[in-house]
Amino acid sequence: MEATGPHMPADFVGLSYEVQQLADPSFFAASNIGLIEQFKALAPQGVLRLGGNTSEFAWWKATPGSPEPEHPQTRVVEGEPKPQYYAVTPEAVRNLADFLKATGWTCLYGIGMGTNTPERAAEEAAFVAQTLGANLQYFQIGNEADLFDRHLRDPKTWSAKTYLEEWLALARAVTSRVSGARFGIPDVAANVSWLTEIAEMWPSVQNPPHVTTLTHHYYFGGPATNPDVNVPNLLKPATMAKVQKTADTATAAAYKMGARVRMTEGNTCYRGGKPGVSDVFAAALWSADYSLLLASNNYSGINLHGGTGKSVANSVGGFLPGDVLLKEKGETSDQIATRPHPFYTPIATFGPEYRMEPVAYGLKFAGEFSGASLLQGDFTSQLQATGVDATAYAATFPTGQVAVIILNKDAEQGLEVSLDFGTRRSGMVKTKTLHAPALDSREAHITQSPEPGHLQDGKYTVTVPHATGIYLTLSR
Repeated sequence: MEATGPHMPADFVGLSYEVQQLADPSFFAASNIGLIEQFKALAPQGVLRLGGNTSEFAWWKATPGSPEPEHPQTRVVEGEPKPQYYAVTPEAVRNLADFLKATGWTCLYGIGMGTNTPERAAEEAAFVAQTLGANLQYFQIGNEADLFDRHLRDPKTWSAKTYLEEWLALARAVTSRVSGARFGIPDVAANVSWLTEIAEMWPSVQNPPHVTTLTHHYYFGGPATNPDVNVPNLLKPATMAKVQKTADTATAAAYKMGARVRMTEGNTCYRGGKPGVSDVFAAALWSADYSLLLASNNYSGINLHGGTGKSVANSVGGFLPGDVLLKEKGETSDQIATRPHPFYTPIATFGPEYRMEPVAYGLKFAGEFSGASLLQGDFTSQLQATGVDATAYAATFPTGQVAVIILNKDAEQGLEVSLDFGTRRSGMVKTKTLHAPALDSREAHITQSPEPGHLQDGKYTVTVPHATGIYLTLSR
């Protein structure tokens, strides 16, 4: 257990929001104390990504008198955002800068590609870079460009190659105004083969912009009306096996480009989530497992998507399929209003109040490894050989402290695990638990055990109940 694997950055934890949230300058602002408190509770350091489908219909309003530009024709497609244009203003960006300072987070700033021009992109980027300063990690130009052939580009000619040509024009315009500008690319919805294609084309790019990160999205399934989107399928080992295949493709492409990979938008169920899956404790176990699997594959971070119900609904055609599902089941408007909107959001908005949802608790739990190096070893296979649906990850911190996370996703079976830290190690074992009454509970909790355990000849045995996560740290 001494050989270390990938380093999990201190700011691995992240959230993703629609750029359209900036249409309300008071949302990401120092005055929004409730939201700031939830960000800080989720992670002391984190990364806010602004992007989403609505980013393709934003326009930069540099001054109060700036006229709205002419917009190109787009096609209206069910499930895709309707062409509802809105302005992003300097006030919103200044408030965003104050919000980031208050939370201790940094930002991945999305600039539209679908209906934008190089000149407007560069003007917006220059103001954003100057205003956010060191709290800007990099720019992301375009959102889910692999789906542009549905509504924004000619499907006969659109490809990774034509995307890259168009992206280069925008990125070079930004670089001409922002010295040292950094970028993430290509932020695909699901077609990670684009990462491979771009990595293969990259050596032929003359004077390439500075790309630090290859980016992609991930949703387990969807939409809410899909019966295959359910708790057993979300948590089964085959789900993470598919994630591993995606990670293998993405990290290989990143290695070619000398970059890292980030999952910049994703969640349990696309188009706003599914009630009973996205907003329950099962989502916490999923997000913890998914996050740690990506960390063990050298991802620089993860951004779970969410925000207000209005902004996410606007991004997927004007409504949340989960609402339709609940109405068909006979729930009243008052009952539906008690659920988070969108259903998958990590931080829910209830009037003036903000609340961390179960999926955020899983992300927070995985974030316990932030700043550590993951240990190499097939710990999960050893656990699943027992017939229990469980996964395990181990890490060491720069202090030498060893930590283990065990996630028992099984709906019925508990699990006893014997850990061998080596006869040279001694000390106390402290425990935190991620738990809820049941997988379908609309709640999640992380609690610290009051009394530490002790190693016996370097060994420690722990019982992990069904539907529970355990975080163990060995203190000398």
